[in-house]
Amino acid sequence: MKKNYEALSKQIIANVGGVNNVNSLYHCVTRLRFKLKDDSKANKKALEQMEGVLSVVEGNGQYQVVIGNAVSDVYETIMKMYAIKGEQQTGASHEPSTGNVLTRLFNTMSSIFNPIIIALAGAGMIKALLVILTTYVLLENTTSTFKILSAAGNSVFYFLPLFLAVSAAKTFGVNPYISLAIVAALIEPNFMGLIENTGDVVSFIGIPVVLMKYTGTVIPAILAIYVYSKLERQLKKVIPKSIELFALSLVSLLIMVPLTVMVIGPIGVTLGNGLGDLINFVSNKSGLLAGLIIGAGWTYLVIMGIHWGVVPIMVNNLANYGYDVIRPMIAAATFASAGVAFGVFLRSKKKANKAFALSSMVPALLGGITEPIVYGLSIKYRKPLIAQTIAGGIAGAFMAAMKTKAIVYVFPALTTLPAFFGDTFGYYCIGIFMAFSISAALTYILGFDENEASEGEALEKEDLMLSMSACINGEMIPLEQVNDPVFSSKGMGDGVAFIPNEGILYSPVDAVVEMIFPTLHAIGLKTSSGAEILMHIGINTVDLKGEGFATTLKQGDPVKRGQVLIEFDLKKIMGKGYDPTTVLCVTNMDKVQKIEPIIQEHITKNDTVLNVVMEGA
Repeated sequence: MKKNYEALSKQIIANVGGVNNVNSLYHCVTRLRFKLKDDSKANKKALEQMEGVLSVVEGNGQYQVVIGNAVSDVYETIMKMYAIKGEQQTGASHEPSTGNVLTRLFNTMSSIFNPIIIALAGAGMIKALLVILTTYVLLENTTSTFKILSAAGNSVFYFLPLFLAVSAAKTFGVNPYISLAIVAALIEPNFMGLIENTGDVVSFIGIPVVLMKYTGTVIPAILAIYVYSKLERQLKKVIPKSIELFALSLVSLLIMVPLTVMVIGPIGVTLGNGLGDLINFVSNKSGLLAGLIIGAGWTYLVIMGIHWGVVPIMVNNLANYGYDVIRPMIAAATFASAGVAFGVFLRSKKKANKAFALSSMVPALLGGITEPIVYGLSIKYRKPLIAQTIAGGIAGAFMAAMKTKAIVYVFPALTTLPAFFGDTFGYYCIGIFMAFSISAALTYILGFDENEASEGEALEKEDLMLSMSACINGEMIPLEQVNDPVFSSKGMGDGVAFIPNEGILYSPVDAVVEMIFPTLHAIGLKTSSGAEILMHIGINTVDLKGEGFATTLKQGDPVKRGQVLIEFDLKKIMGKGYDPTTVLCVTNMDKVQKIEPIIQEHITKNDTVLNVVMEGA
């Protein structure tokens, strides 16, 4: 049965500043990537303390909430619940606007490649399996079965420029269909028919054109759509709206296709080839150093959330040479993370830590997903991060020295071993075993203090010990004295009650609005520690049908301690014969370890009236 993520989604949106603070949202394999109007309105501390959130990464134009394997489910839930522009809806650019040039470039590449990673990985595995099947003569490459499967494996890579055109259009905020048309011209049969040999020269209205093959390339499509994004903005300024429907695409194609064929495409191919040659040169001249840096440093790119920016380099290598040497070095970091989880499992004395280590090791080994380990164990206990850095560096250096290759693009995992099949496959197996075993051993030997809470955990523990202020200015009475058996019997939960001397209900704690009754006589809040709070104004005041009650709040809004929640006409309530006694109670008592009312006669909203200790403190 699929888990319900509505509560988590509500808390996330509330703590990124509310739905009105969100410009757009998309997700990658493990992270929700928000573009917020004002980052200062987000509550990072509250987000990081939520069950279901691993960490928060800020900067470079994005507010990244790390979820882990359930990210797509949380994303879908948020998009159903709120009117937020998603990846498919927004015309706003995902291109980062802050950070240094290199960081912005990595983030831009990340936003372009994230949507197509899943297709690349699946097609890559089909290609890898076909290599094994044909090598061991389990399938002949002349059969129709092979050709159909080969088409499935090759489709993404052959038409990769088209996938990149659409994704780049979304990143740069331009029309995806015009972008697709521009890049599609590069692999259209008439154009392809001009090419007998790469580098052949033809003419376009007398201007020489150097012909290149663009199937499977990476950089030309991205460059073309980047240039087109600048052109489209200028064209929209001068083309009348009345003819924009056809004129924009007409002028764009007339300008961009020849420009791409004559200038942008050849530059892109040259850049891609040069980049691949440089990587091969470094690998050949100083493989140990390259592997050491990538194997040890990859985890830190993951922590910063810019690791996807390296994907185009690997894909470009596969397109140019039929193999990539970077992916095995990255695999060293992946399996070193899995080794941390195993080391924690062996060393930990706490059942909860053992369970988390084991559960996070499985997706790392089988799917290459390491964020739960990185944020939940390595950063949390610090010494495991040292262990995986050392192990990743050693194993990465070994695989680089052995010139280990990946033949297709996949996430490094046990399930994707066929992607590394070939003459260096043995070295790859040795390398990932080294990474896992060295990391596990170092984690076990270095140890970690399970009782030493990190700063975030210490804050979380404090938050689990809630001190609630009065929600009313007036007189305080024990809950048992309320003239309503539902509350006095504590059937709704434990707490306190008040006799108000003014018509204002205040928030007793920092929280999120979980629900507001249509009649506005009651409101429910939820804190970051999970306490569910009900405040009920008067006895049987539901019969007033909202008359005399007012609020500007809505479900999902964050509120601060002492903030006005509801204003009510105290004289009208009493004048119509209703008891104005107001109840403050915690309703989810199954999650409460201890609750302690602090009874006092005269109170204000600044007085602490209830201490609550939630589970986990």
